[in-house]
Amino acid sequence: MNSDKVNRCVEALCASGCDAVRATIESLELELPLTETRDMDELEVKTVLHELKSIMAVYDDRDSQCAG
Repeated sequence: MNSDKVNRCVEALCASGCDAVRATIESLELELPLTETRDMDELEVKTVLHELKSIMAVYDDRDSQCAG
């Protein structure tokens, strides 16, 4: 697995904003092809998905704490 490629992909996707990342997570969970992951193997794509979910969990947790 090429972790540099995964990191670059995650950073690029995150630069698109939270709504885009949520849409990307949904697409990856449905195993839909994405331009950003087309040159990645299955493990790399799963790692991108895991990283994006971890990042968004922090944002979602912070938002729920601020709403209270």
